[in-house]
Amino acid sequence: IGARYVREVLPGEIVELSKDGIRTIDIVERPDGKDYQAFCIFEYVYFARSDSIFEGQMVYSVRLECGRQLAREAHIDADIVSSVPESGTAAAHGFSRESKIDFAEVLCKNRYVGRTFIQPSTRLRQLGVAKKFGALSENVAGKRLILIDDSIVRGNTIGPIIKLLRDAGAKEVHIRIASPPLKYPCFMGINIPTRDELIGNKLNPSELAKAVNADSLAYLSVDGLVRAVRTNLKTKNPSVTGHCTACLTGDYPMNIPENLEW
Repeated sequence: IGARYVREVLPGEIVELSKDGIRTIDIVERPDGKDYQAFCIFEYVYFARSDSIFEGQMVYSVRLECGRQLAREAHIDADIVSSVPESGTAAAHGFSRESKIDFAEVLCKNRYVGRTFIQPSTRLRQLGVAKKFGALSENVAGKRLILIDDSIVRGNTIGPIIKLLRDAGAKEVHIRIASPPLKYPCFMGINIPTRDELIGNKLNPSELAKAVNADSLAYLSVDGLVRAVRTNLKTKNPSVTGHCTACLTGDYPMNIPENLEW
C-alpha cells in the first residue's frame, strides 16, 4: 500500500496519525511480567502473508526455520523435497537446505481458487483441491518425494493431493507437516468449532499416513514450532513476548466458559 513499516501497534493500542504527528491515544491496561501477550502462533504457520512482519521478524523467515527444524526432527531419504503451494513452500526450502535434498516443484497451482481451509463444508474443500492443483509429471515420475505442507486441519485435502502425485508416477510420497497437529478448537474467532472436526484427534501420524495412502507422515513438534518462532525475534523485550498455542496444546491464555461446544 506504499506505507513504510515503523513498528507494530501493541495489543489494545490506538495510534492517531494527524498533521501534528503520531501519538498513542489509548491502550488497554496490560499486566506486567513474562508472557503477558498471547500472539496467535498459527499466524506464522498459515494465516499471514509471508512478507508480513510480526514481532520484528518476517513470517517467511519463520516458515523457513520451521522447515529446517522439521528436517532435524523427521528426516527421511528421498530424491526431492517439494511443497503444497503456497504456504508450504518456505518450509519446504528450509527442509531442503537442512537435509541437503534438492527442492523441485511438483504441483501447479490454479491461482483463481480460494483457500480451501475456510470453505464451509467438506465437499466444497475437496472440490476446491480438485480444481486447485495439477501435477508436474516430469518432476514426479519415478521419484521418492517429501511433500511439505504447513498444516493438516481436517485432513480432507491431503489425500486427493497424494492421489494426484501417485497418478503422475510418484514412487514414494512422504508427508511432512511444518506444524504440530491441531487438536483443540479456537475460541478467538478461527473456524475450528469442535474437536470432532480435527483429524489430529482421530488418527495418529501412522494411522493418518495409511488413511491418505502416504508412505509416511510426521509433524513438527510443539517445541520445534515455538523454537522456530523465537529463534530470530528482534523485539526490544522478547522476555514478555508470548504466543498462544491453544489449538495445539489446549493451554488457553484465558478461561474458557464451560458452555462452549468442544
